[in-house]
Amino acid sequence: MEKQDYQPIEDYGIIGDLNSVALVSKRGSIDFMCFPDFDSPTVFAAILDKDQGGYFNIHPLLEDIKHKQLYLPETNVLLTRFLSEEGISEITDFMPEEETYGGKEIIRRVSCIKGEIRFKIACCPRFNYARSPHTLVQISENTVLFSSLGDDKLVLRLQSSIPLQYRQNDVYTEFTLKAGDIAYFLLEQVDKDHPDMGNLAAFVEKSLVDNINFWRKWMTNCTYRGRWLEMVYRSALVLKLMISHRHGSMVAAPTFGLPEEIGGIRNWDYRYTWIRDASFSVYALINLGFKKEAAAFMQWVEKQCDDIDDAGYLGLMYTLDGRKDLAETELEHLEGYKHSKPVRIGNGAYNQIQLDIYGELLDSVYLYDKHVEPISYRFWQNLSRQVDWVCNNWHLEDEGIWEVRGGKRQFLYSRLMCWVAIDRAMRIAQLHSFPLPPRWQKERDTIFQTIHTEFWDEELQSFVQYKGAKTVDAATLLMPLIRFISPTDPQWLSTLRRIEQELVSDSLVYRYRPNEEVEGLTGGEGTFSMCTFWYVECLARSGQIDKATLYFDKMLGFANHLGLFAEQLGVRGEHLGNFPQAFTHLGLISAAISLNKKLNRLNDKNNN
Repeated sequence: MEKQDYQPIEDYGIIGDLNSVALVSKRGSIDFMCFPDFDSPTVFAAILDKDQGGYFNIHPLLEDIKHKQLYLPETNVLLTRFLSEEGISEITDFMPEEETYGGKEIIRRVSCIKGEIRFKIACCPRFNYARSPHTLVQISENTVLFSSLGDDKLVLRLQSSIPLQYRQNDVYTEFTLKAGDIAYFLLEQVDKDHPDMGNLAAFVEKSLVDNINFWRKWMTNCTYRGRWLEMVYRSALVLKLMISHRHGSMVAAPTFGLPEEIGGIRNWDYRYTWIRDASFSVYALINLGFKKEAAAFMQWVEKQCDDIDDAGYLGLMYTLDGRKDLAETELEHLEGYKHSKPVRIGNGAYNQIQLDIYGELLDSVYLYDKHVEPISYRFWQNLSRQVDWVCNNWHLEDEGIWEVRGGKRQFLYSRLMCWVAIDRAMRIAQLHSFPLPPRWQKERDTIFQTIHTEFWDEELQSFVQYKGAKTVDAATLLMPLIRFISPTDPQWLSTLRRIEQELVSDSLVYRYRPNEEVEGLTGGEGTFSMCTFWYVECLARSGQIDKATLYFDKMLGFANHLGLFAEQLGVRGEHLGNFPQAFTHLGLISAAISLNKKLNRLNDKNNN
């Protein structure tokens, strides 16, 4: 492969087919793609190893190029534009979505807008996380087959409207387009005997129209009409791309191995369904009017509950198809993004105890039951067993929301979400007149009292991160958001001030101050974008509307050129961690909805 440079994480856009996602750089290179599913091995992973990872690059051979990227409005069709005094060209990238086309295809449509432009294409797949060799067979002047020699046995076909040349099992071709000319490229998973597409140009043009119509029709379901509409729409489109059409589950992010600190070791695999992340997503989707996706996730959750014979065995994360075994390994042959090693696949946190997941799950079920569709009694019986387990075990130590690897503690957030689990279960039971064990209220109220007595520090005048701690945690920002405490309660306002003193840098929020003893890890990380949006929402609900609006607008300014966010932001505003991050985008949606309501009420008050 030809040498490539590492592009900033924020220099990428994403396309997807509701089974998988590809990252496309502003320079026209697909540098990351797991295929054909989110949790499949990579075919392209140059973002994790620029020399060995593999990529699919199309780029004009022009001097002094300016690169621009944009989405067609209300779609996930990505346009990458190249502007030079010599000419203007663009690549239209998209993946025909699963609902219409069955997925498993990438389409790249290259057009010359002005001038006469020479292009170079390099299609260099590296199968099975760049661990398996492959062969190339040229079927015709315009068609080649890439076949993995590894256990995956994946076969990809590249078809083009221009003649293809290759060397060393990779495609390298140059071609020229004049103003008005278009070249087509289709990369798809096929059987070896699969027939050619036939009229490639006609297929691409029809697929493009169908794809645009699909996304715009989907967006008509969105009921949000408030401020920051474009950013909310983009976040909704991002969340949709991370939902598996086949299973109804949702990945936390479509990538793995992107570092929380350049050169650091916090490089995790997020291509799985966290009960926590997905449950928060249900809240965001319901609030935007996307009930179909919320229902699909609930059906997936109900299946997991059926699969769990004994209460308390709810996993904190699952594979897309519901399995629990996510054994963590390291890809030692990959150098990592900007030499950030190790590159991990799988996630060793899957077997941790995290008590908060019961609260997040029950809260999402409560919202679904209230706003979408009543749950079945059988589902309720399964959930009731989980609530009984919480009543017996809420006092246990666990690894907490941030999945620390330094040992278990009694974390405030875990205790708080155990309260939510019982409280929401009681509300569901009361709504449907389901059997309501008397013990539930007793345990819920006991948890409430312990939070106020055991996690409140009189000296700090704040709720603290864990029992006996002298530190605060940004997860505490959820206390008023899940209605445990009033957003104007003096104890909460005092806690909010302490969080501002210790964790807020300008408008950006750290999730906590790194502590190697607690975390079991060395190194640092950036500010946590999701926590910043929680902070904005807390400010809005406490009546600090001007401050909340200012910080929200500033935070939106850190989005990349397409409105996308990674997990974290560095000190210079660089994006860090896996990209894009569902948690960040659902946090944006929630903050926008909350702040918009407050501003509307303020305007109504001023106008009366």
